Amino acid sequence: MSTRVAIAGAGGRMGRMLLNLATAHPELTVTAAFEVTGHPVVGEDIGVLAGTKPSGATVTDDAAAALAAADVVIEFTLPEPSLDHLRAAADAGCAVVLGTTGFSAEQQAEIDALTTRMAVLQASNMSVGVTVLTQVVEDVARRLGPTFDIEIVETHHRKKKDAPSGTALTLGQAAARGRDANLAEWATYGRSGIVGERPDDEIGVMALRGGDVIGDHTVYFYGTGERLELTHRAQSREAFASGAVRSAAWIARRPPGAYAIRDVLFGEA
Repeated sequence: MSTRVAIAGAGGRMGRMLLNLATAHPELTVTAAFEVTGHPVVGEDIGVLAGTKPSGATVTDDAAAALAAADVVIEFTLPEPSLDHLRAAADAGCAVVLGTTGFSAEQQAEIDALTTRMAVLQASNMSVGVTVLTQVVEDVARRLGPTFDIEIVETHHRKKKDAPSGTALTLGQAAARGRDANLAEWATYGRSGIVGERPDDEIGVMALRGGDVIGDHTVYFYGTGERLELTHRAQSREAFASGAVRSAAWIARRPPGAYAIRDVLFGEA
């Protein structure tokens, strides 16, 4: 049976790409798409907006109605509206694929609480390549050990609102796990002035912003006389959208709980 999917933020660049890929997916049927009131795509045919044939369904500004018509919603918007949509999804019994980043600690705590009522697959980066990189970083950090210093550099387009990126933080957490450490205790976000010698128990996370860079992430392991660099470069937003659509097909009928895209690729932990 085909899974019914709704797309949040359907009028944005990511929303339109998600519509296109979800429409083409053999296991999914796009039954709803929604935007904020007053957005120019509200009322447009979903199929036409997706770049395919007319579907007869139109983009709505009623998120609750859209969620009631779906088994799963793909959410890539902003923290505040995302939380509103998650609350409505919990009421509708709709699973969520959540790619929004920049949540505060309090907002994340609410998301965690909502997973007792519905299935939520949350990832700072839906790319399959980044998911594999995250696993590799943890393993490399563990194998190289404390004699190697770890630094993370991420670059994004000039319009990105949060820094460092959610992906950089995810990679930092993976590196910290490899050292049996907590990123919150080890992280240094930028350096300025006389900071002294670099301690062993530190993971540097640096954010660069400029131009139209979609997303580059490099994890550096600096040893004595050698260094290892692990890099992922996103060349198109389709890398994120395709992972999200794949996740939507996977999570739709899962029981309530918190899931990650690594569960889709490697099986549930």
